[in-house]
Parts: sequence; C-alpha cells; structure tokens
Amino acid sequence: MLQQSATADNTEKNGDNIQLLILALGLGGTLFYEDDYQGSIQFIQSFASSQIITEGLKLVVEKERPNGNCCNSFPSGHASKAFMGASFIHKRYGLNFGIPAYFGASYVAYSRVYADKHYVEDVLAGAIIGVVSSFYFTTRYKNLDIIPVVYNGTYGINFSKKW
Repeated sequence: MLQQSATADNTEKNGDNIQLLILALGLGGTLFYEDDYQGSIQFIQSFASSQIITEGLKLVVEKERPNGNCCNSFPSGHASKAFMGASFIHKRYGLNFGIPAYFGASYVAYSRVYADKHYVEDVLAGAIIGVVSSFYFTTRYKNLDIIPVVYNGTYGINFSKKW
C-alpha cells in the first residue's frame, strides 16, 4: 500500500510539473519571438478566461473529489490550465509543437485521476474549457514556421522567419 501511495505521489508531482512547464513554454514562446506581444496578450486572455470559467464552475457545482475532499472536483483546474497551454502552443506556433504539448497535457489529466483528485469527467471538462479558451483568443503567429528535424540520427529544430 505504501508503494502505491508513493507512486501516486510521484505521478501527481510529475503532472504538476508538466502543467507548469506547458504554461511556461506557451508564455515563454511569446517572449522568445521578437515582437510577439500580441501572443502574450492572447496567452493572458486564454489563461484568464479558462481560470474564470473553471473556478466559477467549481463554486457552482461543488462536487466532492474521489478522495473524499469536499466540493471542488469539477472541473479540473490542472487539466484546464494544461490544455489551455497546449492549445495555445498548437494554435499560435503550429501542430508540430502542439502534439508534444497535448501529450503532456494528457499526462497531467491522467495524473489527476490516478492520484484520486478527480473523476474522468472532471478532467475532460477541464480539457474542453482549456482548449475552447485558447482557440477563441489565439491566432497563428504568421511570421515564423517551426519544424522539428530528424536526419541521420540527428535531431534539431528548423526556424524559418518571413521578413
């Protein structure tokens, strides 16, 4: 029983860290690219809207968590933030970077269910809120194409900027 609890703790911590990493990469992308102030604004709008909706629903629904803690299981804030960040990366910088971000966000959602913090429907609702928030506010960054490159056992990233 102790081993299972330790594994759940590690899974939960890993999910927490991945959630923060996705958000940092999303916002960091806007700061990395010169003159992408519009992306920063879109990230903040997406983040704020997903959080307002998520926290508002938590107050209204008051669903008990699977572990017995009271009243804020639905929807999952971790899933909402992770999928908001992943969707922002996808919509702003392309699917090549979106796919790994979605894998990370899916792990975050899994970690919340595995750690007995949420039911599956909680993380699905959080994911939907995050995706919709990002897709509503975010536009494609038109001046830059980013493509992962794998060639002869070498890995890299190709940046192509239109002037």
